[in-house]
Amino acid sequence: MQDTGHILFDAHGCGSTRRQILDEQIKTGERSFREVSEEMWGSLNVPFEDGFEVMHQTLEIDPDFQAFHNFCIENKIPFNVISAGLKPILRKVLDKFLGEEESGHIEIVANDAMITEDGSEWKPVWRHDTELGHDKALSVQEARAEAHLKAEDGTIPLIVFIGDGVSDLPAAREADVLFARRGLRLEEYCVEHKIAYIPFDTFADIQREVVKIMEEDERKTKGLGKPARFNPRANLWRRVSSQQAVPLLVASTPTKEEKMFLWPNAFSEFTPKGERIAETAAA
Repeated sequence: MQDTGHILFDAHGCGSTRRQILDEQIKTGERSFREVSEEMWGSLNVPFEDGFEVMHQTLEIDPDFQAFHNFCIENKIPFNVISAGLKPILRKVLDKFLGEEESGHIEIVANDAMITEDGSEWKPVWRHDTELGHDKALSVQEARAEAHLKAEDGTIPLIVFIGDGVSDLPAAREADVLFARRGLRLEEYCVEHKIAYIPFDTFADIQREVVKIMEEDERKTKGLGKPARFNPRANLWRRVSSQQAVPLLVASTPTKEEKMFLWPNAFSEFTPKGERIAETAAA
């Protein structure tokens, strides 16, 4: 429910005042997200374990997240975290709040990091050579293409994307089903641009909707009922691991971090495809 990077920057780095100035530079387009992020991460001077302690004390997890993740495990639905943050931090958080065994089921799609033992240097290792550092849309496209190539029957995986901030839009528009946390910037953007989505308050809401999608998909595969509303060639029941394909990508980066991505050119060429995602979006 909070931004891991911001917690670290405020406690052990540039501080909240400087961070807010840097946030504004990204929003106005003065500097890229990647450039500003490198300054923020570079401002840290704390060993990794000590830095995690402040996150452990501050972070809160969605109250229904663990139940939803267990539901995905039980139904063999690959579940992945896609983030603009740093993979070592995200893995540590998941291990702590879920336990290492359960956390091990989650593939993390994020940037790597180089962190010295004494914590005097933190350097992101960017996933993509772009101004974003990690282009979430590209990651989803890569995952879908890889899964499609490995599927002997030509199945296209169903992408369910869960997000809350404006920066989720590059990846969200690649999804077959889009969930936006109610009352936050991603939902506002969807409403403003008439992008189909399903609102949610907690992961319990998402689980109810995913169950409906699963039931509809099962009827489709049995030749019963109407054609699927989301992705006619997708099969949610593909029995594959998240190392082989990524049918379900989950964006979990919090709202504050997502807002940092926004600058004038970010969505200048965006063409909404929401009208063909789902006819039940408004809810």
